[in-house]
Amino acid sequence: MGQGTRFFEISCQVLFSLCCLLWFFCILLFAADAPVASAPEDRRITDPKSVVSASNPRAGPVAISQLYYTRSTFGPAWSPDNREIVFTSNLTGRFNLWKVPASGGFPIQLLQSDERQTGAVWSPDGKWIVFEQDLGGGEIYDLFAVPSDGGDLVNLTNTPNVSESSAHWSPDGGTLAMSYWPKTASSRDIALLDWKTKKVRKLTDEQAKNREWYASIWSVDGKTIYANRANAGFTDCDVYRIDVATGKLENLTPHQGDVLYKVSSISPDGKTLLVTSNQRGGYQNVALLDVGSKQRTWVTDLKWEADGGEFSPDGRSFTYTVNADGRMDIYLVNRGTGHAEKLPFQEGINSPAGNPRAYSPSSDRLLVSHQSSTQPADLWVYDMATRQSRQLTFSAVASLNPSRLPSSQLVHYKTFDGKTISAFLWVPFNLKRDGSNPGIVLPHGGPTGQTVDSFSRTAAALASRGYVCIAPNVRGSTGYGMEFQRANYKDLGGGDLQDEVYAAHFLSATGYVDAGKIGITGGSYGGYMAMIAIGRTPEVWAASVELFGITDWLTEQQHEEPTLQQYDQSILGDPVKDRKSYEDASPIKYFKNAKAPLLILQGGNDIRDPKEEAAQAETILKTEGKVVEAHYYPDEGHGFSKRENQIDAMQRTVDWFDRYLRNKP
Repeated sequence: MGQGTRFFEISCQVLFSLCCLLWFFCILLFAADAPVASAPEDRRITDPKSVVSASNPRAGPVAISQLYYTRSTFGPAWSPDNREIVFTSNLTGRFNLWKVPASGGFPIQLLQSDERQTGAVWSPDGKWIVFEQDLGGGEIYDLFAVPSDGGDLVNLTNTPNVSESSAHWSPDGGTLAMSYWPKTASSRDIALLDWKTKKVRKLTDEQAKNREWYASIWSVDGKTIYANRANAGFTDCDVYRIDVATGKLENLTPHQGDVLYKVSSISPDGKTLLVTSNQRGGYQNVALLDVGSKQRTWVTDLKWEADGGEFSPDGRSFTYTVNADGRMDIYLVNRGTGHAEKLPFQEGINSPAGNPRAYSPSSDRLLVSHQSSTQPADLWVYDMATRQSRQLTFSAVASLNPSRLPSSQLVHYKTFDGKTISAFLWVPFNLKRDGSNPGIVLPHGGPTGQTVDSFSRTAAALASRGYVCIAPNVRGSTGYGMEFQRANYKDLGGGDLQDEVYAAHFLSATGYVDAGKIGITGGSYGGYMAMIAIGRTPEVWAASVELFGITDWLTEQQHEEPTLQQYDQSILGDPVKDRKSYEDASPIKYFKNAKAPLLILQGGNDIRDPKEEAAQAETILKTEGKVVEAHYYPDEGHGFSKRENQIDAMQRTVDWFDRYLRNKP
């Protein structure tokens, strides 16, 4: 990655003067960008008046089509011979499989389909690629196989009522381990598919409604699978060793109370697991787990979110990541010396990328996904010997110049009860600090999620059009320890909503934003926030756009898929015993107070937040005489994957805010 622009050599006196001027300018320009704190309690509160709108004569609205013709690229897998990489991209407007030479070159489309194709993995002999594909965004996946050099598809499972995903080949190529989830079941299991006979055998048989299995990691001899068994709220998890022949289970991380232990990789000699745990004070850290003795050796001791990566195939190194306040870096650890080195990638979101591993089979290269607030996610190849990286995919269209996009700024503010909230802020170019500009609050999904410093098409579209945007990580978010994550237990739409309200207050306190011109928009739990906000705190919001959110937590329990029913109960409690917490948290209770116009955007095949939720919100608000419009996408699920629908939804969002925050016709 680049190291930044350097000054030309000129005379010492002139250089000194320029440097002084530049330093002064940087202090003014980036005063709101807080340095990365060593821990959450070290975050410094941002003075809203330190936020600055930079001057940019080239600034202007970025075409929405440019944002969505800029591709999304993810899910890569190395070929066994190190020569090719298969990945998922929506280069054509559909998420299909593509191949590219590992040395670089033009990608070749492997498959064409209207349906999304993800999770590709190469067979050990290099002849086949297995992947998952659903129908219309409905998330009931089948596993498919295609010859690696192209050819006819083979549906390996063909089960319309069972979702099979996350395929992992056994070392001998004779068996596929996979996630197995009947759509009426409340838990996911691990199953094995025989490559020759195509017969499926369940390896686990979970009886608890609020537990599920994931992450099938094969031992080198193919006799054992290591996997995680987690509760629905993902506050408790154990690592298990499973005998492939008998299904016998052994818990490698027995403990008392709710503690997370999750495995991500096994060393080539089969003796050590790379695990992540929040045993230390509720903060995720990385450890090495000796399989024989079950003893742990801690690799990190942080209060940010560290995650285990994987061992290299030669066993000489392993990776882990650190998410520090929404920005992620990769660390490479030498097993011989224990030395950890941060890989030299630019600020943003950097993570190892690969299925089943990011390391090349020869261990000499590492696949990395990099993105930032002004750059979409792309794949990079990091050379272990030279410590140099080169870009492998190029997702941005040429017309999408990063210099025209306002970059994110990390800010912090105190909320109503004194808690510190982190947020990413996008300030449009060329604004006057006259309190006349519109602002938008962008709540994230989850609630156990986090807004990170990634490429946000929503923020780019709105900020380039003069909307000051803020995306807060409110209580209930991940990334700040388990205590903060559990701070909204049985209080959805309470304290977390107030954290969103205080984000709106921060916008107006900058001096740029008119407090009467603030909108809110988000998807999933963010969509829920966009609905409950206008009813429960109606004086704050002038317009709202919600995407596939929750209207009534009780009817949501009736219509959503079973695993999410358990997830909701892990946060709201039992829907019978704790009925009041469900009622108090439901936007439907507060719709009568709403003043802000609401736009609803919903997928017809959504199994997470089904269309019934959107339909009843539309009906009730119309009955109450409120301003509401709804648009349904019949061929989409939870989130819109088809390019024309993405563009349409974003255009409707911009038009809605232009109409009600700027009085445009």
